[in-house]
Amino acid sequence: MQYTKFGRTGLNVSRLCLGTMTFGLQTEEAASHAILDRATEAGVNFIDIADVYPLGSDESLGGRTEEIVGRWLKSEGRRSRYIVATKACGQMGPSPWDKGASRKHLLDAIDASLRRLGTDYVDLYQLHSDDTETPIDETLEALDTIVKSGKARYIGVSNYLAYRLARALGRADVLRVARFVSVQPRYNLLFRQIERELLPLANEEGLAVIPYNPLAGGLLTGKYQHSAAPSEGRFTAQVGKAGAMYQQRYWHEREFATIEALKGIAKESGESLTRLSLAWVLANPVVTSAIIGASRVDQLTETLGTIDYTLDAELKAKLDDASHAYRWGDAAR
Repeated sequence: MQYTKFGRTGLNVSRLCLGTMTFGLQTEEAASHAILDRATEAGVNFIDIADVYPLGSDESLGGRTEEIVGRWLKSEGRRSRYIVATKACGQMGPSPWDKGASRKHLLDAIDASLRRLGTDYVDLYQLHSDDTETPIDETLEALDTIVKSGKARYIGVSNYLAYRLARALGRADVLRVARFVSVQPRYNLLFRQIERELLPLANEEGLAVIPYNPLAGGLLTGKYQHSAAPSEGRFTAQVGKAGAMYQQRYWHEREFATIEALKGIAKESGESLTRLSLAWVLANPVVTSAIIGASRVDQLTETLGTIDYTLDAELKAKLDDASHAYRWGDAAR
C-alpha cells in the first residue's frame, strides 16, 4: 500500500479508501467484516461511511452500515489503527429537521453516528451534500462546535459545486472557524466535469480529494452489456431506488460506446479495464485516495492490486482522449 498526506493536514492515509455503502443491504455483516479484513491485510487504513448507508435503504435501515463497521472496529481494539470518516445531511428520521446541515441536525447527527460506531470521535466528518436552505455560516459554526468538542478531527464535503465550496472556505476564514480540508466528488472516465473547476480549486486550496465511483458503479469493469438488463449490482432493484439513480448516471448508449473503445485500449495494453480505470483516477496528481467498494471479498483482488500498477504517460493519454467528451457533462450527450 502507498500512503500520502491528507491535503494540507498532518494526517497520512492510504491511497485506497474502503467504501462501505454495500454493508447491510447488498452485503450481510459477516461478509462485510471479511471485506474489512481483506482491505486491512492490503494496508488500507482509511474507511468511508455515511449515516444513511447502506445504499438504497429506507430510513428504517439508515445507520446499519455504521453499526456493522462499529462492531468490527470494537473487535480486537482496532479503532486506533484506522482513519474513520462518516457523513451527514441525508434524511435520518420522520421530522423535517432530521436532515440537512442545520445546527440542530448536525449536532444530533454526530452524536448518533458516534453511538452507532461505538467511538468517541471520527477522524473526518463530511457533509454528504449541499444544503442550500441552511445559511452556510450556521453550518460552519455547527461543524466548528463539533471539531472543538473533539467529536471530529477534521471536516470535509461531498457532492459540492466548486463555487459553493469556494464560498464556504471564504466564510470559514472570515468567521475564523474550522475549515474544510477535503472534498469527496464523483470521478471516473465517464464523469470528468469536475476537472474544469472543482479539482483546480482543490489543488489551489490544498484540499484532499477522495473520489467515489472510480469504476462508475461497476460499469468500468466491462462486465455489463447495454442490450442486457443487469441482473445484479448497483444498477438493479437490489439497491432500491439507488438502482434507478445509477442507471440514470451511466446506463446510456454513449457510455457503452465509450466502454467499447476503452476495452480496445485495455486489450492492446494487456491490462484489464478495471485496473486501467482505477489507475487513471489515481494518476491525477490532485487525487489523494480513491474510494473502492465491494459486495464480495473476491471483488477486492483486482482493485487492491492496482496500487502496485503505474499508468504510463502514453497509455494515460489514450484514456484521456477516449473519454474527453465527459469533461463537458450532459451537454455533450
